[in-house]
Amino acid sequence: MKKYVLNLSLLLASGTWAASVDVVSPDGRLKVVSDISDGRPVYSVSYDGKSILENSPLGIKSDIGDLSTGMSLVESRRGKVSKSFDQDKIKKSHIEYEANQLITTLRNSKGHTLDIEWLVSDNDIAFRYLIPCQGDTGAMVINEEVTGFRFPEQTTAFLTSQSDAMIGWKRTKPSYEEFYITDAPLDSASKFGQGFTFPALFRIGNDGWALLTETGVDGYYCASHLTDYKDGVFFIAYPMPEENNGNGTTAPGISLPGTTPWRTITVADNLAPIAETTIPWNVVEPRYEVKRKARPSRGTWSWIVWQDNSMNMEDQKTFIDLAADLGYEHILIDAGWDKNIGYDRMPELLGYAKSKGIRPALWYSSSGYWNDIVQSPINKMDRPIVRKKEMKWLRDNGVECIKVDFFGGDKQETMRLYEDILSDA
Repeated sequence: MKKYVLNLSLLLASGTWAASVDVVSPDGRLKVVSDISDGRPVYSVSYDGKSILENSPLGIKSDIGDLSTGMSLVESRRGKVSKSFDQDKIKKSHIEYEANQLITTLRNSKGHTLDIEWLVSDNDIAFRYLIPCQGDTGAMVINEEVTGFRFPEQTTAFLTSQSDAMIGWKRTKPSYEEFYITDAPLDSASKFGQGFTFPALFRIGNDGWALLTETGVDGYYCASHLTDYKDGVFFIAYPMPEENNGNGTTAPGISLPGTTPWRTITVADNLAPIAETTIPWNVVEPRYEVKRKARPSRGTWSWIVWQDNSMNMEDQKTFIDLAADLGYEHILIDAGWDKNIGYDRMPELLGYAKSKGIRPALWYSSSGYWNDIVQSPINKMDRPIVRKKEMKWLRDNGVECIKVDFFGGDKQETMRLYEDILSDA
């Protein structure tokens, strides 16, 4: 049962007030201070009185104006958020989420307005931008987020590099398979000069730990990562223009009023709260109800052992038998099944799996126009008409699960494709 309690009270009205406001966690250990420094919104974070993030920048730059400079605080509201929910596919089955809320309203001399929402719970911070209509303007392109993270100088980093786009095997990168640097100096350069992938972990000397990531990303925005360390700060970075073979924009377009995804910071004096955090789920809501719950299962997979040559009727039946003998529940039938076995013969193989009590999952490429993948099926998942036809064939033949591979990047276009495939499935 989910509950959402929100109680806002006005703290500041128009007039001359101090720009600094703060919000603390229910246990009083985690604190966020929101401030204005020379017209620039900033924030800082402390835990048990020890600095985790020093004054770090906030704001956005858009096609209608710069909402990161010349800003002043005009209003601040406080509230509390309380949620209780069950989740059957993450690290904790029942979650009780309690957070203190702060919403600050900033405005510049041109009348452009930006709200920043903070939710601070024990060990977790989530914040995002709430952007109202700007006069008669009801649409915006956010060209850049000024959001940054300025760590104390004793901090070391555990990071994995963001790859260049359209490189590597069959030009499929970024594939999020780069190696991590561990306990490294803050100014360690990323391998490709493109910054670092979320999640990102930092050790603030002996004073604590901080994990950065994002959540609530959907088709109304792009996914993000971190820049290289520059001017003492890691900034939010958008996708590279080359991603998706150059298709789609790097800057997200949103309707107004609109919101950005949540940026989250998990803070503790040990690693247990870092590993145990459920903040990516705590601040979002389900978008739709599924017809069938996801079921964890064990399976066999011929490709990991015998590679592409195993994609034939005989070998797949062998691995179906193996799954049945082991008491497993499914098999992944990998790339090339459509050509090597064929759509005409697949009902025979799928029926064989069903006779053994094994649920098959089929592999698909995400597209055919943003990499050089020849492993098929291709061009089945990236367009709605052919995708819906394929989904019907899958359903009619008893396939409950698909694996869609080699997405082309983090642009808004890709986020929409994720949602489209999910909703059609």
